[in-house]
Amino acid sequence: MTKRIILASPRGFCAGVVRAIDIVNLALEAYGPPIYVLNEIVHNRYVVEDLRNKGARFVKSLDDVPEGGRVIFSAHGISPEVRKRAVKRQLQAIDATCPLVTKVHLEAIKYKKQNYTIILIGHRDHDEVTGTMGEAPDNIHLISTAEEVDQLQLPENAKIAYLTQTTLSLDDTREIIERLRSRFPQIQGPNVDDICYATQNRQTAVQQMAKSTDVVLVIGSSNSSNSNRLVEVAQKSGARSYLINDSDSIDATWLHGCDSIGITAGASTPETLVLQVVEHLRDRGFTKVDELRTVDENVHFALPPELEKTF
Repeated sequence: MTKRIILASPRGFCAGVVRAIDIVNLALEAYGPPIYVLNEIVHNRYVVEDLRNKGARFVKSLDDVPEGGRVIFSAHGISPEVRKRAVKRQLQAIDATCPLVTKVHLEAIKYKKQNYTIILIGHRDHDEVTGTMGEAPDNIHLISTAEEVDQLQLPENAKIAYLTQTTLSLDDTREIIERLRSRFPQIQGPNVDDICYATQNRQTAVQQMAKSTDVVLVIGSSNSSNSNRLVEVAQKSGARSYLINDSDSIDATWLHGCDSIGITAGASTPETLVLQVVEHLRDRGFTKVDELRTVDENVHFALPPELEKTF
């Protein structure tokens, strides 16, 4: 029997990640290094190292950027306090926040102005969650599980709304929202689901792929939320699933007794890493490569005005 590889499609870079990486590359081209980037531009080690080699300097604090220097805010978004500090230090800031994350920020601002108590569904200490909470720190309660809904202590007669991190598991988020609606029947939510199109598409593809493969390999970094969710979705769909950085991360014992291996990649993972994994598996007898395509993506986000003027 021919051993085969099934590639999930869509996989890898989403429009927000393409935009963020383009912003760093174009800034380096237009202004020259060093270009400072607050936090990782996207959560992928390979991408960060590639940009670092080109002259990007990744920092954890604006204090590490020289006064008047040029800084890029990552795709995950930042809080208003960070923006104010950048202005105070006269930094030349370029915002690479994903427009879909910006949408969540705007929803938080809207609910804050209307005096709502906001329930944010997300993972504590994730860069995106930190930025969103910064928009309404006195109004937001963060939860990560359905069980935490029962622990919420909210004022009587409070107006309540919910928002979500954009890179969560669709199934887990649905369960939490159902629990919220059960406990707070009048709760308000966004008109359109906050889970981004790329997260939804990649989870749907891996869910289908997992049903017909023995093992699913998800290529992505350990701090990538959407990559970790892909592993969980594959496991819930019945396949053994592992998160790997690259082909060097593959444990040979995972392949024993396997006739089919599914491959997908998180939204911040470059296609070059996918091709490396495919070649690695081909050398180990998985010679047939098929693609499982579930939907075509044609999303594009405009560059920020500072760079639109330059190019």
